[in-house]
Amino acid sequence: MIDPTARLSVSRQAIVLGISRGSAYYQPRPVSPADLKLMHRIDKLHTAFPFAGSRMLQGLLVQERFKVGRLHVATLMKRMGIEALYRKPNTSKPAPGHKIHPYLLRKLSVTRPNQVWAMDMYDLGQGDEANPRLYLRRSIYSGEKDAV
Repeated sequence: MIDPTARLSVSRQAIVLGISRGSAYYQPRPVSPADLKLMHRIDKLHTAFPFAGSRMLQGLLVQERFKVGRLHVATLMKRMGIEALYRKPNTSKPAPGHKIHPYLLRKLSVTRPNQVWAMDMYDLGQGDEANPRLYLRRSIYSGEKDAV
């Protein structure tokens, strides 16, 4: 992108590209082996406890004899792109542009068995190599349940 050996100066190349001059000189540092080990363990713990935030993960890591602070755990979680699962505000509001489907059985009177059927599927857990994903399928009319 920026060629320091070119006739045009680095400052001028940065202006032409629309980036700051400081970012032209920035060399990212590689992640240390200790942080890689810590990130791997945070990933395993996050898979086991998806609701755990940086405070709880830091406590779990300290129990496993890691010397790490909460802010470092939060930084690594941000770098890895993971966050705790928790209820966000306004969860009952529909998303903008979300289509509202009509209720097709409103004027239908159900008078005989097997006239109307419906099914729900629930995702039970995140799964990994040792434990694949488990789904619960439920037939609403008959009340039957089975795991798929």
